[in-house]
Parts: sequence; C-alpha cells; structure tokens
Amino acid sequence: MKIKDKTILFFATGGFVGYIPFAPGTFGTLHGIWLYFFLYKMPFIFSVLFISAFIIFSVLISDKAEKINGVKDPSIVVIDEIAGMLITMIGIKFNFINILTGFILFRFFDILKPFPVYVAEKKLPGGVGIVADDVIAGIMANLLIRFLFYLK
Repeated sequence: MKIKDKTILFFATGGFVGYIPFAPGTFGTLHGIWLYFFLYKMPFIFSVLFISAFIIFSVLISDKAEKINGVKDPSIVVIDEIAGMLITMIGIKFNFINILTGFILFRFFDILKPFPVYVAEKKLPGGVGIVADDVIAGIMANLLIRFLFYLK
C-alpha cells in the first residue's frame, strides 16, 4: 500500500480507531468529543468555519477511503462520526451532562437512521453519502439537545 493511501486511511479511520473490531463508530464519536473540547474554547465563528472545513475534508477523505477499500461506506471510516459529533455539540456548553446527552442522541440517530438520515446514506454517492447521514444525525441531535434543555 502506498504512503498516500496509508495517510488517507489514517485520517479516515480517526487515527486507526476505525480498525477496532467492535463499535468503531462509537469510538470515532469519542474523538469528536475531545476535538470539540478544544473548539469550545475558540470564538464561535472559528468553530463554525473549522467544522465546515472539517466536513468538506471528511467528504474528500471518505470518498478516497471508500475507493481504496473497494467497499461502499466501509465500517473502518469513522471521520464521519467525528464530524457528526462536532455538529451535535456546536454552540452547546461543554460539560459532562451536555456531552453525555449529545453522545447518546448522536449515536441513537446515527445507528437507527430515521428519516432523513437513512435517505442521505442510501441515496447520496461516495464520500457525500458517507458523511451526510452523520451531519444530519448531528443536526437532529443538536436541535433535540437545545429543545430538551430549553424545557429544563
């Protein structure tokens, strides 16, 4: 395998976390938490710009990783879960309860794939399809967190 392919797989698998034989998406989601810890301390506009760039990067890397593996939406690719968790937490205060709630809600939407998450995953091609379902799951989780804590 070429060094370029290894580099692509390094990013796509969240530093090879995607190779964990059980629940690789859950471990990938955990990467999103520590990354958001650093983003949370930054100005909000910087977080939005970073996450937007990260999503674009994730689409490109996921597309290349899919081609390297020769499998549609390979389970080793977890950069999409990292992006989804970042979307889940954007604009949400970084504390244990919020992180736990975001983590559970994001994994719930990502695993169960309700409409429109399922449609995005199945209908969109390549890296866009790999990442879009997690971005949508992240948006749904973010909105639900805001609603739940608004009721509080």
